[in-house]
Amino acid sequence: MTNPARVPEHEPRLNIKKLAPEVYRSVAQLEAAVSKGVDPTVLELVRIRASQLNHCAFCLDMHTKDALAAGESVQRVVQLSAWEESKHFYTPKEIAAIELTEAVTVLTEGFVPDEVYERAAEHYDETELAHLIAAIASINVWNRLSVTARNVPGHYHSGGK
Repeated sequence: MTNPARVPEHEPRLNIKKLAPEVYRSVAQLEAAVSKGVDPTVLELVRIRASQLNHCAFCLDMHTKDALAAGESVQRVVQLSAWEESKHFYTPKEIAAIELTEAVTVLTEGFVPDEVYERAAEHYDETELAHLIAAIASINVWNRLSVTARNVPGHYHSGGK
């Protein structure tokens, strides 16, 4: 059975890496710094969940491939968009990070609720929490750059972490 013809890829609007190299390098340096202070599994869950919330197909393509290459299960990656109904796939520490990711990413109340922050603080010491918050902020920057530039998903190949 053959697949029906697919819709053609869209063209990216602009290449931020080329047009604003200092900005790109600065965000990449932030990403490198936060990557050193957050558990790699939690980091990919945070990246994927923020990218889902921000509808960033490019970042979803990248971070789901990286997570799977690092040994994450397909089931945990797929269930992440409905984590509240599938909490049994995640540890309490991961859930706290996912919940904090949602609160930082979607600031509908204008602030991160105290109870969300306190639950995260139960699982992460202050240094870990600072790195986690920076990681959430970093993926949100990448998401906003990629969504606005209309980066095209589907071409990323994981380094096989």
